[in-house]
Amino acid sequence: MKFSIEKDQILEALQKVQSIVGQRTTLPILSNVLLEAGGGKLTLTTTDMEVSVRTSIEADISDDGATTLPARRFFNICRDLPSHEVTISVNKDDVAEIASGAYHCKLEGLSKSDFPPMPTFEESYSYELRQGTFRDLLQKTSYAASTDESRAILNGSLMAFRDNKLTCVCTDGRRLALVEQEIDIPADAEVDIVVPTKTVNELIKTLGEDGDAVIKTSATQVAFEFGNIFIISKLIDGTYPNYRQVIPSQCEERIAVDRDMLLSAVRRVSIMLDDQASSVKVKITENRMELLTSSPEIGESNESVPVKYSGKDITIAFNPAFLMAPLKHLDSDEIFFELSDELSPGVIKSNVPFLYVIMPIRVT
Repeated sequence: MKFSIEKDQILEALQKVQSIVGQRTTLPILSNVLLEAGGGKLTLTTTDMEVSVRTSIEADISDDGATTLPARRFFNICRDLPSHEVTISVNKDDVAEIASGAYHCKLEGLSKSDFPPMPTFEESYSYELRQGTFRDLLQKTSYAASTDESRAILNGSLMAFRDNKLTCVCTDGRRLALVEQEIDIPADAEVDIVVPTKTVNELIKTLGEDGDAVIKTSATQVAFEFGNIFIISKLIDGTYPNYRQVIPSQCEERIAVDRDMLLSAVRRVSIMLDDQASSVKVKITENRMELLTSSPEIGESNESVPVKYSGKDITIAFNPAFLMAPLKHLDSDEIFFELSDELSPGVIKSNVPFLYVIMPIRVT
């Protein structure tokens, strides 16, 4: 196999596929990227046996062929090449010679025959939406997914295709993020799937702004196709909990506050917290929200934020990281805090079909 390609092109392609490659894997081949040259294109594929990513780019192919190379080392080599053009040739023993300007190296590879084949995919349903819209849905919810492996079903994003809406939901039992987007869904194509967080993170990294993303589902897998990227992932097996049960049907009080101002204030008062005292007390009075933190052996802090509010006084406490998470991922200037009392969940809403439920922390 032999081909020539622009340095920036192969770097961009490697960035799209290398993030799922494991640093420590029991199978050495899973640390490699599969390179296939033919038909004027270079195709790059990686897999961890759960998620597979493939992308293709145009290249000047002299000899067709295929091999696998250590993904991260190959990326590091390409990143520091001295010339804009690189020529790569691979012999029958899967040794790649990489030449660029005055630089030359040999990189040991492994045979394509050892690389796991791309999973076969039998499509059941297919949906389309804009890439930028899809990425926005994932960014507004994925941070709330659980990392507790004892509840595997929560280690991913629920994607519910129902009632001509895609609803994305993530929860770890202490908070819940939900966002909805209208899309065309045939009546016989309504389905709920749970996509692993690793796959969701890969989508967030690789989805663009323009062009459509096609989502294809089967009983056990999901595939995403956009631009020159193709991703296949296993689904998390099981039934997602009834998340509607934890969303308060109504809250007694509604507070309007500047999102960026609140985020900055919570961040500042949180500096005084350690892991053993991770709560911020929120005191709400007429047109005022006061944030208070204190921690033994560190100190205390407080800051007031103006709000639009004329209801009863409320004092409630939250995990500051959980409070800041949705504020970081929303882009509306104003958000709405809905509360009932110090023991009931709080709800954050904005000017888009989004809501975030956060459980309070009991403080003495």
